[in-house]
Amino acid sequence: MVDVKSGPNPLFLREEELRQAIELLYFAYRGFTAEPDQILADYGFGRAHHRVIYFVGRHPGTTVSALLEILGITKQSLSRVLGQLVRDGFVVQRPGTHDRRQRLLELTETGRELERALTETQRVRLARAFRNSGANAVEGFRTVLYNLMDEAHQARFAGLQPEREAGREVGPKSGREAGRR
Repeated sequence: MVDVKSGPNPLFLREEELRQAIELLYFAYRGFTAEPDQILADYGFGRAHHRVIYFVGRHPGTTVSALLEILGITKQSLSRVLGQLVRDGFVVQRPGTHDRRQRLLELTETGRELERALTETQRVRLARAFRNSGANAVEGFRTVLYNLMDEAHQARFAGLQPEREAGREVGPKSGREAGRR
């Protein structure tokens, strides 16, 4: 078991500690995606489908352009996945209200049911990990994830942006603290 409570000074990480972190991320991601991957396989879908379903569900009415920006993929890649999700009845595309050339995306009821099933497996895993880790570890985890992101992606978390404390950056605030701003 990895001792995460009395870890190294983060300013002086050794190669082995960095490699261990890479492995922890790898195995954590594998665990985080295992159950959704099984559900997706029943539909003949993969992780790209999961990402589209998740973000369309999270942002109903989003445009194709906005989804491309969120996912950071090519139009061709999105077109293949989105086309299948539309054909199979998980996503609908509607013309924009102000610009009919825009395509607004929403999940169908079938898509919402799949998104709920996929997200529930991950929500349960995260909730368990957060409960077992404690509030300080959760805040540290959020800070690390935030700081792993490119700045362009950090901007998406406007209410969670780090502040300066005594000349050092700190990570995103919890939802409760972010709401008090």
